[in-house]
Amino acid sequence: MPADDVTEAWRQRSAQWLAWARTPGQDAWFTELNLPWFAELLPAAGRRTLDVGCGEGRLGRFLLSRGHAVCGIDSSPLLVDAARASGGYEELVCGNASASLPWADRAFDLAVAHMVLQDMPDPAACIAEVARVVRPDGSFCLAIPNPVNAPAASRSRYFDETPGGETVVRNGLTMDFVWIDRPLSFYTETLTRSGFVIDRMREPRPSSDAVRRHPALASARDTPFFVHLRCRRSA
Repeated sequence: MPADDVTEAWRQRSAQWLAWARTPGQDAWFTELNLPWFAELLPAAGRRTLDVGCGEGRLGRFLLSRGHAVCGIDSSPLLVDAARASGGYEELVCGNASASLPWADRAFDLAVAHMVLQDMPDPAACIAEVARVVRPDGSFCLAIPNPVNAPAASRSRYFDETPGGETVVRNGLTMDFVWIDRPLSFYTETLTRSGFVIDRMREPRPSSDAVRRHPALASARDTPFFVHLRCRRSA
C-alpha cells in the first residue's frame, strides 16, 4: 500500500474501528497499558487542549474527566460524528491535520496525538501545524508504535518509510490495522525542527496485575510495543 493511501485506508476502516474501540473489554492494550502510562505524561488541564486524530473520542472523554476543555480533529466523518454524539469535546472538526489545523496560532496549552502519527502520510506537516497552534512553553504529548518492535518484514529496513498492516481477530471482531513504519529518529528530529524540546520519553510496560487480568499483554512485559514522548514548545 503506498504511503499516500493510509489515510483513505483508515477512513474505509472507520466502522471497524468504531466497533473495536466502543466494545467494552475489547482493547486492553489501550485501557490497561497505553492509556495509564500516557496519562502520567499529561500536564494539568490548561485553557484548551487539542486532540489530533481524535477518532471516536475515547481519549477526549478521558481528558474531559481530567478537567480539560478539548477540541478534536479527525479525517473520518463517521468517527467525528461518533465523537460528537458521545460528548467530551467543545469543538470537533472533520479535516486533514497534515494539511492545516483550523485554529489560530498559540490557541492551545496542550496538544495530544495518541497512536495516530504513524497512520498519516505526512506526520511532519502535522507536527509543524501542532507547533503553530501550541503556545510557547505549552506541551505536546504523543504515542506511537515502538519502531524497535516493527514487523520482521520491515525490521531489516529500519531507516526506510515502510507501509505495514495486520489483521487482528479478537472476541468475534476483526480490525484491519494499517500504518507507516518510520525510525524513531524521524519523530525526534521532526519535533526538534518544529521547535519542540523533548523532556520525557517512556516505553510502557504492563503491570503484573494487568497481565493477570489480560494474559495477552504478557508479551509487552519483555518487548516494547509503544513509545510515549512529552515535548515542550520552545519560546
